[in-house]
Order: sequence, then C-alpha cells, then structure tokens
Amino acid sequence: MLCGEVYSPPHSSEQLMIKLCVNIDHVATIREARKTYEPDPIAAAEEALLGGADGITLHIREDRRHVQDHDLFELRKSLKVPLNLEMAATDAMVALAIATKPEMVMLVPEGRDEITTEGGLDICSDLTRLKEVIRALHDASLPVSVFIDAESHQIEAAKEAGSDVCEIHTGPYAESLEQNNFSISHADVETQLKRIKKSIDHVHTLGMQCNAGHGLNYHNVGRIVSLGGLSELHIGHSIVSRCVFIGMRQAVRDMKQRIQEATP
Repeated sequence: MLCGEVYSPPHSSEQLMIKLCVNIDHVATIREARKTYEPDPIAAAEEALLGGADGITLHIREDRRHVQDHDLFELRKSLKVPLNLEMAATDAMVALAIATKPEMVMLVPEGRDEITTEGGLDICSDLTRLKEVIRALHDASLPVSVFIDAESHQIEAAKEAGSDVCEIHTGPYAESLEQNNFSISHADVETQLKRIKKSIDHVHTLGMQCNAGHGLNYHNVGRIVSLGGLSELHIGHSIVSRCVFIGMRQAVRDMKQRIQEATP
C-alpha cells in the first residue's frame, strides 16, 4: 500500500509489503550550500526510482534551508510514483499542499534552530488547531499523516484529530543503538523496539495506517522491518550519504535489499 490509497488493516495472517519512500532533502542541502543548480533533487528522485524507490518524500521547511517550492512543483509535473510532502501545520504550508496535490501530506514539528526534526508532533497540546488543519487538507482530498513519538496518548490524539496515517518516530531507537556501540541486541535497544511494536499495534487497532521513519539506516532498518505491521518506511539521510560513494540507484537498491531480507 502507498500513500493516498484507502487503508484497511491486515488480517493476522497477512504481512504488509513495506514500501520504501526515499527522502531527497539532503540532495537539496548540498545544492543550497552553494546556492546553485546542482545537484538537482529532481534528478535524484529519478535515480531513486530507477533503484526501486516506491515513492519520494521531501520536506519543505519554512526557512527553505534545502528543498525549495520550485522543486515541489517540478516533481509534481514529472513524478510517476506517490509524493509525500512533509510540512509544518501552518496556513502557508496548507496552501502550498493544496496547490500541488501530493499523494500524502505529513505534518511534522518544526524548529528554526534544530538541525533535523528532534521529536514527534505534540498533537495532544494542539489538538483543536490540528483538527482544523487536517479538515482543510481533507476538504482538498489530501490524505494526512502525522509524525509522532511512540506514545499511546499521541496515537489516540492522532485518531481524534482525523489523521489517516501515523508515522512512528524511530529516532530514539536509532540513537539507542548509537549510544550502545551499535549492539542490535542491547537491552535499551530492545526496549525501544518494544515501544515501537506496541505503537504499531495500537495504530492498527484504531484503524489507521502505520509508517515509520527517522534515523533509519542500513544497519538498523532490519529490526524495524521485522516488527511487522508497517506500510512504508521514509528514509533519506543514510541513502543520500551512501549515494555519495556508490550512486543513488545502487544506494536505493541496497536499502530495498535490506528491507526484503528482514521482511518476516
């Protein structure tokens, strides 16, 4: 299943085929370092598709530090696979989403001083406004995903707000691995995995699609895949890092292989 399709929870005997949506933000980061025209994120998206990507993800930040509006408009013209737009829940971003009609809009928290997204969206503390944002996007026939921490109260709030999809923040799991000598079987790592698995099950119980992303790489993605119940993984930084050495097509192929090998 891909973003934009109607979701129905799997039966217990079914295993979802996890899709890989490649985030091209950091190709644009390299371009914006010189404020020039290369490397071109549009070309990167095309190469990712040739490597087997099932969708393309990009985050247009309010400060436009990497992806620019024209990148989104150009992708909308040329892209033949689903496009997932990550964005802050602001009026300006809602207008941009409605103008470009991505297959999925993912609401994320955003801080001007952060290097990358530092945590999930706090839906509980902003429920009324987020309901209005999601309603506006739904009125434009746009499915909505929310990027949240693996916490039951946020999942419940996502359902109340009207979200179609929950994307579970896997950053704490990735950080736990890094802090524990990349031991995939460390007790702290196992604790994080149990939190994620519990959240996946909770999302399904409420009838929403469950995706995951943030901090996933070639070393840690397998354990996330093996949990089952996920529809999509959104991965960017590690793929772009690898593509510097071996090219985007092969970097995507390698990630797809890791996902395939770990699929239960």
